[in-house]
Amino acid sequence: MHKSVLLEEVLTHLNLNENSKVIDCTLGYGGHSSEILKRIKKGFLFAFDQDSDAISYSKKKLSKIGNNFEIIKSNFVDIKKYIKEPVDAILYDLGVSSPQLDVKERGFSFHNDAELDMRMDKEQTLSAKEVVNNYSESKLTEILFKYGEEKYAKSIARKIVLKREEKLIETTLELVNIISSSVPEKYKRDHHPARKSFQAIRIEVNNELEVFKSSLLDSLELLKINGRICVITFHSLEDKICKDVFKKVSSVDKSLNKLPIIPEHLLPKYKLVDNVLPSEKEVDENKRSRSAKLRIIERIR
Repeated sequence: MHKSVLLEEVLTHLNLNENSKVIDCTLGYGGHSSEILKRIKKGFLFAFDQDSDAISYSKKKLSKIGNNFEIIKSNFVDIKKYIKEPVDAILYDLGVSSPQLDVKERGFSFHNDAELDMRMDKEQTLSAKEVVNNYSESKLTEILFKYGEEKYAKSIARKIVLKREEKLIETTLELVNIISSSVPEKYKRDHHPARKSFQAIRIEVNNELEVFKSSLLDSLELLKINGRICVITFHSLEDKICKDVFKKVSSVDKSLNKLPIIPEHLLPKYKLVDNVLPSEKEVDENKRSRSAKLRIIERIR
C-alpha cells in the first residue's frame, strides 16, 4: 500500500490548527489527507483527484475520521474553479502513488506487462498507446529528451517508429524491450533503461508540467496571510518549476533594488520557508522517497 512521503515534515510545515481550511491537491490514497483531517476537527479539507479508484478508497478512509471534507473529481488545474474562498494551507504531492504503479493494469510500470495506458484519469482519451503509436519520430524524440532527460531519445524514438511499422506497440514490456534494444549495454547496467522514457511518456499523457505550473500560480492567490503551500516533487523538472515560481513571487523586482525604501505595496507577498529532503531512515524504509524534495512557501502580506 502507498506510503506517504515526508509525512511528518509536511504536517509540521503546513502549520495546521483545528480551524484550518486546507486543500490537498493530490489526494491519492489519502495518506496525507487522513493525517491532515485528524488535525483540523473544526476546519475543512478540500481534496482533488482524477482517479476513481483512489477517490473511492480515500472517501471510505476519510469518512472514518470525520465528515468535514469534500473530494473533488478533477485535475488540480481547476483549483480556482472549485475553491472560491481563501485557505490556510495547500499541499501538492506530485509522486505517482504506489497503487497506480503496483496495479499493473494501469500501465505505469516498466516492471510489469500490461496494456500501455498511464492515464491518471481513466476517462481521458490520450493514453501512452496513442503517444507511442501515433506521435511522429521528431515529436517522440522531443518528449523523451525534454520530459525524461533521456540522452538516447533519438535512437529510442527511431526504434519505436521502426517497430510500430511492423505492428502496433500495445504493452509495457513490448515498449521496454524496444527501449532496451536502443541503448548501449553499459547504460542498462547503471539503471533500468526504460525509467526515463516511461517518465517522459507519463508526463506527456497527463500534461503534468504545464498543469502543475498553472495550478501552483492559482494556489498562491488562494492563500490567506500566514498560509503556506507545501510541494513534494520527485524529479528535477517539477522541482525547477516549483523553485522558479517560488523564487519569483518571494523576490523584490530587480528594477526596485536601487530605491532607498521600497514601498510596501511593491514588496513580495510571499517568503520562502524551507527545502526539506527525506531522512536516511525514511529512504531506507521507503525507496520511493529517495528522489523526493519538499519546498515550502508562506504568504506574508
